[in-house]
Amino acid sequence: MSSIKLPVSACIAVLVLLAGLCPAATAGMKEKILLTAIRMPPGFKIELYNDAVPGARSLAMSPSGVLFVGTRNNGRVYAVMRQNGKPNGRVITIADSLNMPNGVALFDGDLYVAEVGRILRFRQIESHLDNPLPPEVVYDQFPKDTHHGWKFIRFGPEGKLYVPVGAPCNVCLRSEPVYATITRLNRDGSGFEIYAHGVRNTVGFDWHPLTGQLWFTDNGRDWLGDDQPPDELNRSGIKGLHFGFPYCHGTAIADPKFGGDVSCTRYTPPAADLGPHVAALGMRFYTGRMFPQTYRNQIFIAEHGSWNRSQKTGYRITIARLNDNQVLSYEPFAQGWLAGKSAWGRPVDVEIISDGSMLVSDDKNGVIYRISYEAPIPSTAKPPAR
Repeated sequence: MSSIKLPVSACIAVLVLLAGLCPAATAGMKEKILLTAIRMPPGFKIELYNDAVPGARSLAMSPSGVLFVGTRNNGRVYAVMRQNGKPNGRVITIADSLNMPNGVALFDGDLYVAEVGRILRFRQIESHLDNPLPPEVVYDQFPKDTHHGWKFIRFGPEGKLYVPVGAPCNVCLRSEPVYATITRLNRDGSGFEIYAHGVRNTVGFDWHPLTGQLWFTDNGRDWLGDDQPPDELNRSGIKGLHFGFPYCHGTAIADPKFGGDVSCTRYTPPAADLGPHVAALGMRFYTGRMFPQTYRNQIFIAEHGSWNRSQKTGYRITIARLNDNQVLSYEPFAQGWLAGKSAWGRPVDVEIISDGSMLVSDDKNGVIYRISYEAPIPSTAKPPAR
């Protein structure tokens, strides 16, 4: 009897249904099944790191191996532990009832958390995981708008905390200069300044390990059609650059309302145009030693996926390959969370950890994945005799 072959999207739908019919299944059973659909280059493996982190968004790993995780919609910040060196350890709720605490960052043992309008600091957090000290308010003068109000934060090479302030709209021009920027401040909240202008909404950035320049993703505006504008990958080596919003999008797309007769050449162009509406969020340079040498100092990007495109796009991890600080290519690295018209997962952030593997958060499923590499064993089988 001949076998029936179903398309990948149909197979995934069946797997989701089967996982849902098992009431005794663990929280991550569906994801464990569906991870077999993720396609990556040979030698790479993806597995569940932890399956009990509801709404998992931004990631920050401590030197001792505690993973701190921010969220957007459930108001919580988590600490994800390793249990006997193995994944799926205990998950501790560090804070609850916060206002979109998306961003998390560590400095000298202190945990910094970004809400919509302020930055909190939890002193020496790993010494108080089960009973954190009351948080200190480091800075509370950010706008309170929730539209693009959630924040990704990281400390730069000079020790300053970088905090973006998204545009409070799809596309608009506000008189307050703080909107559509990346700001930075000292660890105690002093020294606030605007570092970059014209940035619609960045939810991920990192510094080039060799040049020290800041690279960041930026989400393009909506409602200019399915295929424009692109999301952006930007590069900034100095304070004060303007990246075009709301006047220009991508390399040379003038906004129909705000672009006017202004040439896009007056603004800093993207280092690369990414896919349109892919929702490029978290990004990291690969600085580990587990992956092959060709991945060293290249950029991994988490694409959360489109929300209003007629045909969905994104829902994957991509890689931007660089040479001499220039982007040579932009291509998929891990894909399969999108099957046909259905998306069963949404990558948010990536984090390179001490063993050289890469963690990926997924807020749709509330899980953390781990991507590792083991060189394929060359085949020693002899070809059949003819």
